[in-house]
Amino acid sequence: MEGPTISPTAAVGFPQVRMRRLRAGEGIRRMVRETRLSPDRLVLPLFAIEGRDASVPIPSLPGHSRLSPDLAARAAARAHDAGVPAVLVFGVTDRKDGAASAAYEQDGPAQAAVAAIKDAVPEMVVVTDVCLCGYTDHGHCGVVVDGEVHNDLTLELLARTAVSHADAGADVVAPSDMMDGRVRAVRAALDAEGHEGTGILAYSAKYASAFYGPFREAAGSAPGFGDRRGYQMDPANGREAVRETLLDAAEGADMVMVKPAAAYLDVIAAVRAATDLPLAAYHVSGEYAMLKAAAERGWLDERRATLETLTGIARAGADLLITYAALDAARWLAEEAP
Repeated sequence: MEGPTISPTAAVGFPQVRMRRLRAGEGIRRMVRETRLSPDRLVLPLFAIEGRDASVPIPSLPGHSRLSPDLAARAAARAHDAGVPAVLVFGVTDRKDGAASAAYEQDGPAQAAVAAIKDAVPEMVVVTDVCLCGYTDHGHCGVVVDGEVHNDLTLELLARTAVSHADAGADVVAPSDMMDGRVRAVRAALDAEGHEGTGILAYSAKYASAFYGPFREAAGSAPGFGDRRGYQMDPANGREAVRETLLDAAEGADMVMVKPAAAYLDVIAAVRAATDLPLAAYHVSGEYAMLKAAAERGWLDERRATLETLTGIARAGADLLITYAALDAARWLAEEAP
């Protein structure tokens, strides 16, 4: 007589399998942890202005200021001492015109900050944002013709800006404008000027997001008319992000990015599955500011909530985490290290 049939699922179920065995103590939890944060994965954004010994606090980005090149170099040194290997530099200026002339001046704020950082901390990886929105008098990311951003006319100015950053010592340039073909244009210009070793981190999937508000205050880059939905991505689209990423990879990007991060974990995972290139995710200003505001009101434990958020972004597939919390996160992780 045959005995009762036991399904494979039932045979390995409770009480034989007790998942809590692997959660019983901190030692075991560390041993089986699937996603590990490290300061090596962090990138700290910095906002550079002209002048010397100048620091202008950014109210909507608590803990951050616009910094003159000398103070930007000190901030980079502090980040390096904390274990953060890279900074992302944004130039901020009041000198704006229709051609974004200040974006590619050799002594512009971003270029001066790059030179100062590389002089003070040669080991620091310096990434520069390559865009025109902070330098145009209309606040859009390219040349405006008849009320519209002209894609192809913008490419030359982006390439000039990237070359000026590389001339100043940037290790990596990061075009964030979302113009079609800009990675190819930047790569060709860098190579033509002897910067074959300068990398490109492409803002491949940059969404027209509501989470950029504090950044636009910091950089003075809000559009003077209309919006950026004609060139930045629709937040409702996911598959398009993969297509954008593969196009940038084909044009010569060395690394790619999804921006924002916390609200786009599915996009990070999809891009991770589609490419083997190093993948960055930008935990943007609004995402950071929400955590800070909730923590200031006592609604969240800032440390735990920030590290949990960054862990989620890494778990989704990001290799690099660009975050305004980089310095704090590096210190917290160091304190938690065995």
